[in-house]
Amino acid sequence: MVVDARVAALQPLRSHLSLLLTPVYYMADLPVRAWDTGYQLVASRLDLLAENERLRAEALLTKRKLQKLATLTEQNVRLRELLNSSSLVDERVLVSELVGVDPNPFTQRILINKGERDGVFLGQPVLDATGLMGQVVEVMPYTARVLLITDATHSLPVQVNRNGLRAIASGTGNNEWLELRFIGDTADIREGDILVSSGLGQRFPAGYPVGRVISVSQDPAQPFADVRVAPTAQLNRSRYMLLVFSAESGYGEVVPALELGEVEADPVAAPQPVEPDPSASQAQPDAPAAEESSDAQ
Repeated sequence: MVVDARVAALQPLRSHLSLLLTPVYYMADLPVRAWDTGYQLVASRLDLLAENERLRAEALLTKRKLQKLATLTEQNVRLRELLNSSSLVDERVLVSELVGVDPNPFTQRILINKGERDGVFLGQPVLDATGLMGQVVEVMPYTARVLLITDATHSLPVQVNRNGLRAIASGTGNNEWLELRFIGDTADIREGDILVSSGLGQRFPAGYPVGRVISVSQDPAQPFADVRVAPTAQLNRSRYMLLVFSAESGYGEVVPALELGEVEADPVAAPQPVEPDPSASQAQPDAPAAEESSDAQ
């Protein structure tokens, strides 16, 4: 070792021995390198599986958000349509949301999330973005029940927008169509005519779309024609609607509860009792007495 360290004569021999032992070194290191390679392969596969699971979870979350975004987009479109329709209404309106539907198949009623605390009153007109839906028939503190125009017990005065022909649109119990009653066979009404509220009866404001005539059947044996109308309002699809405070309904810009409170608190509005005049009551029996005395003379 001393000679090898101090003399370079053994350097070629050491080089040849190193060349001969290289395969031995390679074979000795082969198990270690094989283990490392196998470990990396297994670890890479596990990492890929874990990453795959993570990406799948993220994809599911993204799809859920996308579905929610689609729902919000449709809701935004409906609210924009409702906002545009409310801008065309001159009266004060209140936006409400559908919270329930009457399960009775023989009635057409819905429940909304506005009630007496919001100024809702009986008979208040209800609209959606496309037309007239119905009227409020029951008011509770925080909710109200609305009777749809297609209910079998509901009727409203309408007129043909083309020529002003007046008629009565009655519900049939089917939310797909109404019927016009007492329309003569010679009446000027045809398919495609638009019906709007006439304002008669001072329940619904005039000019709101009610429906479109879909069929006119005339029977010579019957005195009236059979006219069916499809509602313009989306009765079975609308979620948001407008409550109208109109002058025709008797309220206008004043919240009904405040208006009633002011009437009750106003002493001038209450009629004052008239007290009888005692002098006048005493003077009336004196007149016949004077006549008797003159007759006696």
